[in-house]
Amino acid sequence: MNKFLFEISRLNLDVSHKRGDRAYPNVWLLDVLKGSGLPSDINYGESQLLVRASRSGLCAACKGARFLCGKTRCPIVVKANFFMRSVPLMQSEDVAGASPPSVFVGRIGYPYVYAGPLVPPVMEDTSLYDLPEFWFGKSIDEIVGFRSMLIRGKHRVHVQKFEKAGKIIEKTRELALAVNPVDVELLLKKKPKGFIVLDDEVQPFGPSAPIRDLRVGNTRWDHQIEKAYTDTDLKAAEAVLELYRKGVLVTKIQRAFSVGAFGLAKNRRLVPTRWSITAVDSILSKDLMEKVKTFPEISEFRVYESHYLDNVFEVLMIPGRWSYESIEAWYPGTVWNPHGRNVVMYSDWEGYEGRTTYAEIGGCYYAARLAVCEQLVKEQRQATVIILREARPGYIMPVGVWQVRENVRNAMRQKPFTFKTLEEALNFVASRFQIPIQRWIMQSELLKNTLFQKRITDFLEKH
Repeated sequence: MNKFLFEISRLNLDVSHKRGDRAYPNVWLLDVLKGSGLPSDINYGESQLLVRASRSGLCAACKGARFLCGKTRCPIVVKANFFMRSVPLMQSEDVAGASPPSVFVGRIGYPYVYAGPLVPPVMEDTSLYDLPEFWFGKSIDEIVGFRSMLIRGKHRVHVQKFEKAGKIIEKTRELALAVNPVDVELLLKKKPKGFIVLDDEVQPFGPSAPIRDLRVGNTRWDHQIEKAYTDTDLKAAEAVLELYRKGVLVTKIQRAFSVGAFGLAKNRRLVPTRWSITAVDSILSKDLMEKVKTFPEISEFRVYESHYLDNVFEVLMIPGRWSYESIEAWYPGTVWNPHGRNVVMYSDWEGYEGRTTYAEIGGCYYAARLAVCEQLVKEQRQATVIILREARPGYIMPVGVWQVRENVRNAMRQKPFTFKTLEEALNFVASRFQIPIQRWIMQSELLKNTLFQKRITDFLEKH
């Protein structure tokens, strides 16, 4: 048995007792990795691999082969395979490579957070590693591959005091504003540590370690982003809108937003990556919504659709004033319904006046809203919009809200199916889904309102 597999066989499971997780022997993981083709001379310390088991015990019983969770593939096996490929990346405290560019700002411990660059140890064009706008159509394996190659350097900083945090944060921000991949030397305090987390709620990611020093090569900033960065009298939301109107990719705007590159000088701060993504989607879609409300209503019922990563999206547009709803149905064994026996549905909606509270289904709500508003502005029309999503067992792990934005954008690029009545449109949607249309109707505030609510105009038409 090679050194790496031997070390794995000796590991103690790292389990959070506060959450009630149960520890199980991880011999099955060893069995999975034996067939990975890993070179026998890899020297890998046990302190670099942490494994967490799910509370249900399904992983221990399944051992990656019986698909007891209902998925079509084992996400742990997928993660493990790519983790194995990242093993050679973790043999040194010094990492040199071309950052896409990419940075990450964590949220745990806010307002003290860990921020730093993401650096793959390869010297080539890595721009695709962190440009979700160009990922649509790629497989789960390719996406996990991109994420697994990015080594994350971590430096603790207060979000409001990053200007005084020193060279590491300064260089991280410099990197975030770059237009092309940048050569980076990432000097770490210890060898990067990787995780195979037996929990569907955690996105795939590469190894990480605290930063000792950071050296960044020559960077060429995006001149549009640089202009917004140097304007300390420009509010953050205005900067986001201005850059979007000039054609800057949403991902690049979100990245700069997260490192405090926008806003009035006294208000600038780091924003956790997860929050910055939703903030930018929300700012952009809210602005587009106001434009949509000024346009004439569509004259027919429309259905747009997109299928990707075993997510089925049906976007229903109904003639009427702007209103919006997003409904997600998660099959047993999927990311947000891992142990259920029945389909679970979540939804949020807003009327013509918009909403004042954060959507409970999270960032996906705003990502999809941006995509449909883009299309309506392009057509100069308004409508009542309902996004219906079936997440099926083939969606074996979360890959980020970008998947929702790009899926709905893809739907908007297709020619819609058009119908004269809502009944015809719903019958069509029913033919695309496995879940009965009645369940969607009962979950939907806007559909119930359209189907069952009598309007003043209905009364006037009869008299």
